[in-house]
Amino acid sequence: MADPAFWNDQNAARELIDDANQLKQWVEPWNQLNAKARSLSEMLDLLEMEDDAEMLAEVERDAASIAPALADLELRNMLQGPDDGRAALLTIHPGAGGTESQDWAEMLLRMYQRWAERHGFQIELLDYQEGEEAGIKDATLEITGPYAYGYLRAERGVHRLVRISPFDSAARRHTSFASVFVYPVVDDTINIEVREEDIEMEVFRASGAGGQHVNKTSSAVRLRHLPSGIVVACQQERSQHKNRATAMKMLKAALYQRAVEEQEKEKAKLESTKTDIGFGSQIRSYVFQPYTMVNDHRTELKIPDVQKVMDGDVDPFIHAYLREYGAVHTV
Repeated sequence: MADPAFWNDQNAARELIDDANQLKQWVEPWNQLNAKARSLSEMLDLLEMEDDAEMLAEVERDAASIAPALADLELRNMLQGPDDGRAALLTIHPGAGGTESQDWAEMLLRMYQRWAERHGFQIELLDYQEGEEAGIKDATLEITGPYAYGYLRAERGVHRLVRISPFDSAARRHTSFASVFVYPVVDDTINIEVREEDIEMEVFRASGAGGQHVNKTSSAVRLRHLPSGIVVACQQERSQHKNRATAMKMLKAALYQRAVEEQEKEKAKLESTKTDIGFGSQIRSYVFQPYTMVNDHRTELKIPDVQKVMDGDVDPFIHAYLREYGAVHTV
């Protein structure tokens, strides 16, 4: 068996590599922008001495590309929380309202999947529980990519839908709610102690689309953490052992996030003058009828193209949130 000092050295080396990669993600974009700005300055000096239509067009193109790149770097400056660089676990729960709310929860699931695809992030569906008639009862995504949690923490809260329900034969307008929970994925560098005697495990048959094992074997796993009451489930793999391991990762992430929130509550007592945007509050409304509008109640950003947002264009809301609240890491 390897000496414990060996594993300590290995972990220390991995942490150094991770830190170096994080710094590189800042240094390289800045160096590229700085080099481009110097090149533009030199070209402008040349243009003052001699008119050159082709060079002028190149300067205009490069100048136009600098602004969004600089804005992106400025935005990432808001992502300096201890967990912002981590992958994210995103869980969606429908509110009261039966089929209508369950359908709304599935619409949100699709919206975040498309958002992640737009960014080239890796998506893994860890848990998916179908509704009785339509939609979902619960779903959990693991989204892996640079600053996935840092961005998605802006989405945590209650999302409200207003539309004429396709499930109402009288074509009445309905209001539905769904909650979005976002946790940072906890890796081996963070020690979250979970005692086996505090866990109650239940196995059940997997449900939902995909997989030949669906509804044939009891491979799905549900874990209940007795002291906290937190419940997580995973049915992604054919192996019950693998599903339990993934569920444990989800449980540790939830417990870690709860500890972080307790710290934030203590900080909030000292910052009571700030706007209450705590977990569980209604953060955004999506109106489909009688007009179309997506309204973020924290930043007052309004976008009339609701379909574009539902197709995954959530960045304007995330960016507005981070610019207003990101620097203080309030959730």
